[in-house]
Amino acid sequence: MVVLDYGSGNLRSAERAIARHGADVTVTSDFDAALEADGLVVPGVGAFEACMAGLRKIKGERIIGRRLAGGRPVLGICVGMQILFAKGVEHGVTTEGCHEWPGTVERLDAPILPHMGWNTVDAPPGSQLFAGLGADARFYFVHSYGVRTWELEPDPTGNIKPPLVTWAEHGDRFVAAVENGPLFATQFHPEKSGDAGAQLLENWLATV
Repeated sequence: MVVLDYGSGNLRSAERAIARHGADVTVTSDFDAALEADGLVVPGVGAFEACMAGLRKIKGERIIGRRLAGGRPVLGICVGMQILFAKGVEHGVTTEGCHEWPGTVERLDAPILPHMGWNTVDAPPGSQLFAGLGADARFYFVHSYGVRTWELEPDPTGNIKPPLVTWAEHGDRFVAAVENGPLFATQFHPEKSGDAGAQLLENWLATV
């Protein structure tokens, strides 16, 4: 298991949280190690633009793309989820993301920002990430930006299973988590979310 080090994110807290479940975890920016690991965690804090710059320095977008093309699990956390979308807009600056999903990361429409603290989520039926967690489960968020509109159109042939999208509310609705084949992501910090976050990480590790 690799936690990707690209100069952004709570690397050690993510490492410790996953290791508590018995996984052998390495924090590294090494291309081959990240590409070949059983599972890859992409954390992230701060600005979208800075995170993408750091990711590109280590060819992290290629690592993510090649892993997903081969069906190898990836988990994005916080800004590590946001960079999976097509673009981010912060302070009038538009930055290209990884384009794994269409959509724009933008400032939340809320009276108080950042959105900091515990919040419930609305997970869809059949979710693997939230299996065993009730509707009252709360997760820890710290962010001012998010994806407010899910833009991926369903496959018209019906042959491709649509992603499962979990929502949360702070002012208005935003994407709190996505499950899409080998690609999983959460806007909140499972490593800071107590027992609920621990259960979610255990659920993800069970898919690896």
